[in-house]
Amino acid sequence: MHHRHALPQLSGRLLVTDGGLETTLIFHHGFDLPHFAAFPLLDSADGRVALRRYYDSYGAAARRSGAGCILDTPTFRASPDWAAKVGYDAEGLRRIIRDSVSLLRGVRDAWETSDLQVVINGAIGPRGDGYSAVDVMDADIAEAFHAPQVRAYAEAGTDLVMAQTMTHAGEAIGIARAAAKAGMPAVISFTVETDGRLPDGSSLREAIGATEAATSSSPVHYLVNCAHPTHLAPALAEGGEWIRRLGGVRANPSPKSHAELNESTTLEDGDPDELAALLADMRRRHRHFTVMGGCCGSDHRHAEKIGLACRLV
Repeated sequence: MHHRHALPQLSGRLLVTDGGLETTLIFHHGFDLPHFAAFPLLDSADGRVALRRYYDSYGAAARRSGAGCILDTPTFRASPDWAAKVGYDAEGLRRIIRDSVSLLRGVRDAWETSDLQVVINGAIGPRGDGYSAVDVMDADIAEAFHAPQVRAYAEAGTDLVMAQTMTHAGEAIGIARAAAKAGMPAVISFTVETDGRLPDGSSLREAIGATEAATSSSPVHYLVNCAHPTHLAPALAEGGEWIRRLGGVRANPSPKSHAELNESTTLEDGDPDELAALLADMRRRHRHFTVMGGCCGSDHRHAEKIGLACRLV
């Protein structure tokens, strides 16, 4: 697989992620997204326009903040079980992944300069509910389940794949192994509850340690996503060498719990300045954090503020 360049975030370049794609489309643009799936929008003219507008807003935010950006394919739900619920089979999924990558290539062509790097991430969401660890998988089952997505991203030429909102180590290990076999750089992003622990009750240190041990440390690094910075604080307070393997955080602007956010009928977009200040403070304490951004509830306003605040650290 020929990747365009070494990942800039691994040489210390700050990259700001895009934010809450689904929450932006639902609350700002009025789209109904059954099962929280954004990828079917690739198959409608209106949907493609909305997706392009969403990604362009992050290109513009990056230009204003001076930070690079990492953009997710709109495929958090483009895995077999979720896709079947919205009428897509395995071939449909492969096509969706190809289409999503070509959409992001267009975005990259429009915004990338020698000073502003745009990294394309193949997003992989959990097989089950990202807020619950009721359904846990062992690594072998997870690898078999997620491998076709990973291979599709490799064929389409994303710069990396990222397992997001992982609730337990088993699924993360399976995705990391599938990526290693496909020759794809992989990032593993766990989510934590308000106490800093994963939904299955394990500590972040334990989950990263288990994944490291089972994959010969193959992920390029780890992230935490879909949690407020204050939720991550207790995990970071433990200290230890494992924090060196954490590459950053994609934070929710709201300090509400996953259960509360699930029930929310309004956009929990918090205060962009406050989120940026919290993340800059985290980067001040952990200078190796290079991937920073917002998650559910955040948009390009948060991304711009995060880029500005974290660049100054």
